[in-house]
Amino acid sequence: MMIWREATVRAEDEGWPGVQQLRAELGDGTPVRALAYTDLVGVARVGERVLLSAAALAKGLGTGGFAFVVAIPDRLPADPPPAPGHIVKARYTPMQTVRLGVDEQESPHHEVLATADDLGGLPVITADLHSALPAIAAGVRARAPRARIAYVMTDGGALPAAFSRTISALREAAWIASVITVGQAYGGDLEAVNVHTGLLAARHVAGADLAIVAQGPGNLGTGTRWGFSGTHAGDVLNAAAVLGGRPIGSLRVSGADPRERHRGISHHSLTAYGRVALAPATIVVPDLPGGLGDLVHRQAGTLPGRHTLVTEPVTGLDEALATSPVRLSTMGRGHDQDPAPFLAAAAAGRYAATRLGDRG
Repeated sequence: MMIWREATVRAEDEGWPGVQQLRAELGDGTPVRALAYTDLVGVARVGERVLLSAAALAKGLGTGGFAFVVAIPDRLPADPPPAPGHIVKARYTPMQTVRLGVDEQESPHHEVLATADDLGGLPVITADLHSALPAIAAGVRARAPRARIAYVMTDGGALPAAFSRTISALREAAWIASVITVGQAYGGDLEAVNVHTGLLAARHVAGADLAIVAQGPGNLGTGTRWGFSGTHAGDVLNAAAVLGGRPIGSLRVSGADPRERHRGISHHSLTAYGRVALAPATIVVPDLPGGLGDLVHRQAGTLPGRHTLVTEPVTGLDEALATSPVRLSTMGRGHDQDPAPFLAAAAAGRYAATRLGDRG
C-alpha cells in the first residue's frame, strides 16, 4: 500500500551524507518531517513542493517519524553522467536505482572476484539488529584498535545505507573502513549481489581484517516463531562457513525487554542459530552477572551441539562502549536502561578480535 502526500518544504534541519532532513507542511497545515535521499531525488529547497511516501508515517511504524520524499516534481534532477554499472537495487519498485556491482563485468574488481572463492579464515560476526553494529565495533577496538572493519549490510531492514546515521557516524570516526550493501540494499562503498559476494568483496577488495554483518535499521517482527527479518543471521553463518571464513554469532540479549520471548537470549537468536545456521559456528555467550547471566547460559545451552559456545567476560566492555561515537540504543532503550544487549554484542566483537591471528 502506498499513501501519497503533497507538501511544501518550510525548513531544512541538519542532515548527514546523502540525506536531507526537512520540515514540511501538508496542504491542510499539518507539519511533517521528511527525509530526501539526495542521490535519488535531488536537493529540495525551502518553498518547493514535494511528493511524499507517507504509509509508514501514517501507520506509526518505526521510521523515526519520517515521511520520504519521492520526487520534487517541479524541478526534477538532471540525468546523472554516463557511468558503468547495471545492477538494479530495490528492483521493479518506483524508486529502483542502478548501481555498479563490485563483481560485475564493468567493475575494476571483476577480475579479482571472478575466481574468488575463499575468505581465508576471515572472522565474520553476525547480529540480529542494526543497533548491535557500534557495540560490536567497540568490542573489536577494545582488543584490536587498528583492525580494519568492513560492515556488510543485508536487506532485512532499511534498503538505503544512507538512512543509518550510525553508519555515517562510525565512518566519520574511522571505526569502520568500508560499507558493503548486499541484495536489495544499496548505497555502500561497494555494492554486491548477495551476502556471499559481499563477504568476498570485504576480504579481497576492501582488505578487511574482519566483517560485521547485520541488517539495516528497521527490524521486522511479527511475534511469531519464524516471522522476523533477523533469520538472516543464520544464513550469514552458513555463507561464512561455506566460503572458508570464521563464522561468529553475536547473541541478542536483553534484561529489560517486557516481552518474555526477548528476555535473556531473544528467540530470534535461538531460532537463527539453532534452526537456520546448519554450519558449525562459534556462538559468543557474554558472562553477564547475576540472574540474567545464569538465564543466558541456560538458554545458550539449548543450542545445537554443532556450534561451539565460548564464554566471554564483559569486564572492561562498559568502558569500551562509552567511547562509541554514536549513542547506543536498541528497541528504544539506551545502555543505561538495558546494558545487556550492548555488552553481549561487544563481547562478540572482542572475542572475534582475538581470532585475527588465526587467518590463513
